[in-house]
Parts: sequence; C-alpha cells; structure tokens
Amino acid sequence: MLIIYCILNVKNNNKKKFRAVLFDLDGTLIDTAHDMVAILQLMQRDFGIEPSSFKSARIYVSHGAVGLLSHGFPKLKIDYGDTLHKEYLNRYSKMICVKSKIYEHLDSLLVKLDSQKLPWGIVTNKPEHLTFPLLTQLNLLSKSSCVICGDTLPVRKPYPDPILLGCKIIGANPKSTIYIGDAERDIEAGRASGCKTIAASYGYINEKENIQDWNADIIAKNTKELTQIVLNLIM
Repeated sequence: MLIIYCILNVKNNNKKKFRAVLFDLDGTLIDTAHDMVAILQLMQRDFGIEPSSFKSARIYVSHGAVGLLSHGFPKLKIDYGDTLHKEYLNRYSKMICVKSKIYEHLDSLLVKLDSQKLPWGIVTNKPEHLTFPLLTQLNLLSKSSCVICGDTLPVRKPYPDPILLGCKIIGANPKSTIYIGDAERDIEAGRASGCKTIAASYGYINEKENIQDWNADIIAKNTKELTQIVLNLIM
C-alpha cells in the first residue's frame, strides 16, 4: 500500500498546474505591424512628410495609433480623440487585415491547447471596434474563450482588471493561468493579477528597453521557443 501511495503521490506532484493561457494581441499573438505602419506612411505622404521606415515605426505598434502617430509626426502633440487620431483609426478600420497574420508556430499552439481542452483567450488594449473585425477575419474570434479589449472595462493594462476578468470568464484561477505579452504593461498587469508571465521578446520592443527589467517569469526569444515553453508548462 505504501508503494502504491508513493507512486500516486509522485504522479500528483508531477501534474502541471497551468490550465489556461491568455495572450496580448499585437506583437504577441498577431503580427499587425505591416498594416498599422502602412496607415501611418499613407498619412505622412498626405502631409508631404517623408514616410517613416517600417523598421523605425514597427517598435511603436504596441503603443497603438497614438504611439505610431507621435513617432510619425514628432512636431505635433497627438492625443486620443483628436483629428489625426480619428483619421488614423478610420483608415485602419478599412484596412484592418491586409497583411496581418497569426505568428508562425502559434497557430499550432492554439490547436494543441484546443486538443487538450485548455481555454485560451485574448487580453488587449486594442479597442473592440478594431479587435473583433481583425479576429473575425483571422478566424480566431469564435475559437477564443474570451476577448477582453482596451475599452471593455473603465481601465486597461497595466491594471490587472482586464486579465482578472478574462480569467473569470474562462473559469480559470489566475495562479493557474499564463499571460503572454510584448510590453512592460503586459507583464506588470500579469504579475499584479497573479498569473505566470512570459515576455515575448520577438514583439514590438524598442531596442533601448531592457526586457529583463520587466521581471517577467520567463522570456521567449521567438515564437518557436514560446510554443515549447507553454507546452512544457501545461503538459
């Protein structure tokens, strides 16, 4: 009996405790940079400004329209709801998914999560009117167990509330949930909510940023490595 108990105890101790995965969207699950930078470049041309290079603008994609416009129009003060911001959002909504796509390897990761009956969802600061059409065109909206957007709640990341809501919707304990993001605010929100945090260093990160300072539990260099990390944690 003692031997049987010991074997069962070892098996129980070996059980993986992470039973759900939540993703940031832009720069983590979906590569939206080409479409978002293209809108900025079109607007710069309209203003007679030399368009920013894709490489220089890419790192601002995680900061949304305001971040991109502030980079592309450095002499202007860009704020939410102003004319330039509204114009960007209007144009982007019409070109929401021209070149945007799920990152390589992550489509197979989602399939694996589904096969293991482990819920996965999205917690993004992108507003609903842009997030839902994008996910619909990529055939991800109906597959995701939850989608929490930047305007779902009165606050957004780095506050933990959106992640906690996502966990509640999918019925997961935050301590048994993995949160993955490519910005410091993602890791801050994930840590504050009690999730296991993974920083996606392949995302839209300024080379001047030290990702080590974010204090993520794990750093994934690329999507192949991220996939293996997640699978090791859940299986």
